[in-house]
Amino acid sequence: MTTLITRFLKDESGATAIEYGLIAALISVAIISAATTLGGNISATFGKVSEKLVPGAPAE
Repeated sequence: MTTLITRFLKDESGATAIEYGLIAALISVAIISAATTLGGNISATFGKVSEKLVPGAPAE
């Protein structure tokens, strides 16, 4: 098992750092898009939870 991991780490024929950067950027864009789309719902849900945790506290 360690031989396989060592061989994988030393293999330079795989993806380059630029490709990894592009993949990370695409994942980031997808996460930001999803968070923006669901932002209102998430905010409302946290507001409800906050009201339940602190009774009588004003909701924002």
